[in-house]
Amino acid sequence: MKAFIFDLNGTMINDMEFHLDGWHSMLNKLGAGMSREEVRGHMYGKNEELLVRIFGKDRFTLPEMLDIAHQKEVAYQEAFRPHLELIAGLPDFLREAAAKGISMGIGSAANNFNISYVLDNLHLRHFFKAVVSAEDVTTSKPDPEVFLKCAAALNVAPADCIVFEDAPKGVEAALNAGMEAIALTTMHTRDEFARYNNIRAFVADYHDPVLRQLLTV
Repeated sequence: MKAFIFDLNGTMINDMEFHLDGWHSMLNKLGAGMSREEVRGHMYGKNEELLVRIFGKDRFTLPEMLDIAHQKEVAYQEAFRPHLELIAGLPDFLREAAAKGISMGIGSAANNFNISYVLDNLHLRHFFKAVVSAEDVTTSKPDPEVFLKCAAALNVAPADCIVFEDAPKGVEAALNAGMEAIALTTMHTRDEFARYNNIRAFVADYHDPVLRQLLTV
């Protein structure tokens, strides 16, 4: 493979439970009356898409949704800050991939506010030649737009990219982009990915020896 494209949340940092806590609290303040597990089922796509799925398209204006999402992200960042670190094995994996000349990018449904929170606090920007965020796409995963834009920015054909993802809809987006995927089981079980035939491997973290094969080709 010539390029690695990483999702961010749940794939580079193990923070999805903190996002879940943040949304569960915020949505119930807004009157959703949802359990934590019900909220979990809505944890994909752009923040404003999540709000529309739950409350309908006429409940909030776009500026109101952006403000609600920002409040949630500020609370998430504050809660997660003491735990902010890369998933085990990823620091070495990034260094080895860079040394091999593999181009790397980020293709995430996160907004730039959260992507910068991770990249700047962990001093990672130099590893990534392309960053495609929620603000950069029209249609969210499982649409392939985010990964295709990232591949184009890296100047690499989609078939020469491998995507690192933690969510079934992210793996589906990779499939729709014509890309293979490595699925991290930080948020979802293997069974939840059963319908996808583009998964090269399941890993719990980046110490998994199967990933060494990606660096020796």
